[in-house]
Amino acid sequence: MNISDKQKRILTLLADGEFHSGTELAVELGISRSAVWKQLNGLAELGLPHSAVSGKGYRLDNSLELLAAAKINEAINDQADALISSLEIHDQIDSTNRYLVERAQNNAQSGTVCFAEYQTAGKGRRGRQWVSPYGRNIYLSILWRFQQGPAAISGLSLAVGVAVIRALKQHQIVDIGLKWPNDIYSQGKKLGGILVEVSGETDGPCSAVIGLGLNLFLPESEAQSITQAWTDLSKITGQNRLLRNKLAGSLLNHLLPAIAEYEGVGIKAHLDEWRDYDCLSGKSATLFIGQQQFEGVVQGIDDNGMLLIQRPDGSVQTFASGEVSFSDSALQ
Repeated sequence: MNISDKQKRILTLLADGEFHSGTELAVELGISRSAVWKQLNGLAELGLPHSAVSGKGYRLDNSLELLAAAKINEAINDQADALISSLEIHDQIDSTNRYLVERAQNNAQSGTVCFAEYQTAGKGRRGRQWVSPYGRNIYLSILWRFQQGPAAISGLSLAVGVAVIRALKQHQIVDIGLKWPNDIYSQGKKLGGILVEVSGETDGPCSAVIGLGLNLFLPESEAQSITQAWTDLSKITGQNRLLRNKLAGSLLNHLLPAIAEYEGVGIKAHLDEWRDYDCLSGKSATLFIGQQQFEGVVQGIDDNGMLLIQRPDGSVQTFASGEVSFSDSALQ
């Protein structure tokens, strides 16, 4: 569903989580009270349920902090600011990654940053949908151009994962870790995911679109289609009022330098820290590659960022890609 301009204006007024009368909303928007009611009825489809109480008016069941470029910029440090060529915030978009992949093909500059309040077709790994309710989470993509080919940025998603953990720790968010190759986890449940899409010449310049989806507050009603254990920052911290703009700025402060420096320093600069956050090492798991599956005990990653699995016969195999499956109890 697309959000209308009137609905966006209503959301801006209701974002504080307090009651606002139908008359107040009608006056602010220049429409009738019945028109206000019709606009509000569409909000539930965006994952924004609201309450109506006679004599009080309307309010969102949970307050919102809508993204604002000025507030994000306040949280961005000088180093990150110098790496940003443009920063866009979209009310709605099919996918921030898909958008920047198209922008890259049309010569968009390195350092183009895209946030969205709502994705109609958010992208996860292997073609999965990323559940993206309006105004609740972080949907972020960054375009970066590299001078060398894709082989030179192998393992970039691991460095991005480290940068995300650094940003979260800066906000005193703990009990978080990384699951190879590109998931953020907490207490055995998925908190976020990274999707890196690379295009360009094999041995020449290439571009990468680095996408991050991070759950801040994911309503149960919106998460029904998710087939794996998930969590969000509100559950981890016990706080429903999370500062999205400050967190968005902190993420850019850590992500942009890690991405910009990666071609020079490679995965080795991030190995020790990634291993500290590894929440799968020593656990029994199954790795799926196409129709093949490999069972064993995860032994962490090698110095190139590839997964090590000790097979039942005692041998250790190295894997550059694949999907790791485990029981929920394995990551407790």
